[in-house]
Amino acid sequence: MNPFEILRFALRGLGANKLRSGLTTLGILIGVGAVILLVAVGNGSSRQIQDSIARLGAGALTVSTSTTGQGGAGRQAGPGAAGGQQTGTGPRTQARKLTVEDAKALVDPVSTPSVESASPVVNASSQTTTYLTASHSIGQFVGSDSAYFKANNKTLRRGSLFTAAQVASGAKVAVIGQTVAEELFGRVDPIGKRMNVNGAFFTVIGVLAESGSSSSGFQDADDTAIAPYTAVQGTLTSYGALSQIVVQAKTPDAVDAAQAEVTTVLDQRHGTTDFQVFNQASLQSAAAESSETFTVLLGAVAAISLLVGGIGVTNIMLVTVTERTREIGIRKAIGAPRGAILGQFITEATILSLIGGVLGVVAGVVSSRFEIVGVQPVIAPWSIGLALGVSVVIGLFFGSYPANRAASLRPIEALRHE
Repeated sequence: MNPFEILRFALRGLGANKLRSGLTTLGILIGVGAVILLVAVGNGSSRQIQDSIARLGAGALTVSTSTTGQGGAGRQAGPGAAGGQQTGTGPRTQARKLTVEDAKALVDPVSTPSVESASPVVNASSQTTTYLTASHSIGQFVGSDSAYFKANNKTLRRGSLFTAAQVASGAKVAVIGQTVAEELFGRVDPIGKRMNVNGAFFTVIGVLAESGSSSSGFQDADDTAIAPYTAVQGTLTSYGALSQIVVQAKTPDAVDAAQAEVTTVLDQRHGTTDFQVFNQASLQSAAAESSETFTVLLGAVAAISLLVGGIGVTNIMLVTVTERTREIGIRKAIGAPRGAILGQFITEATILSLIGGVLGVVAGVVSSRFEIVGVQPVIAPWSIGLALGVSVVIGLFFGSYPANRAASLRPIEALRHE
């Protein structure tokens, strides 16, 4: 019996009970679709987390005052030690505050050749801002210099950024995010308008391009206003200590070198390690690793449904063999070889799995076009090939036992079957 005849008999066998064949195919469809969709959800979640970190400036270093007050030869345990955990055996001392002079010392071609800029940052926290009758509490009112925008991946949509001269003169100008522009000014063009920030009037000179809100726990990156730190210190906070210093490395590959140089310079200036240097690139790497683990876990959970679908194939094929025992006996009695019987039932199981796999791929790809629990799925091409290949293997593997059972029936016993 040639392969075409085996295929014809297999299709006729499947068509004899369309409902049962359809339900078996549905099990494979759900399994394959679930694998593709859940892996896509994991990838989408990973992409969102990395994009959120990138919007905060993945290539930047953030220097802040240590909350532990540890001195001596201590060093930060690592970029991931965001909570302030440090190593060292020195006595507890009062941490010195970061100053503008510290920021200036970090831009030295001799001691910090890997550093491109170091921006002093003053956070004025939430500030109630008004324009005419509109009011909005800005989530993050930041005072810094002109290099801050590049270090934090802030791009301008319209207007202009403030200059070094405006920083030096303490000009009350501000660049605002999209959320502030919409909530405070509505449809009015904010460029050139003066907004009242707790009694101090700042002129809006620019609007930042939209960064986007994060659904992964990060605050709204567009609910911000950035002004010269000299103006913020003079009107909203007192002069003196900085909230942090944002350091930009000259190249992405120089981030680790810049971190080491910054640590050395501040150690010398403060006489102790009373600060933290936070590497956001390391955070992005850690987040990516966690997301990969999450994606694998989701794929494993979905694979269970694919396994259940394979067991369904075995169950249905066993029932089919039982129902068609007399047919098998007649075919063997008239000379059908063992290979023909075996090939027919394996072909039936494989066809069921293949059809279910193809439909599952279609269902998974279509479902990934929709946002799921705030995450936009991102299809991983390898998951399509893997899921479809596994579905075919399932047909061969789970169909082999029923097929072998059918091929092993003795003709005389099969003909006696009622």
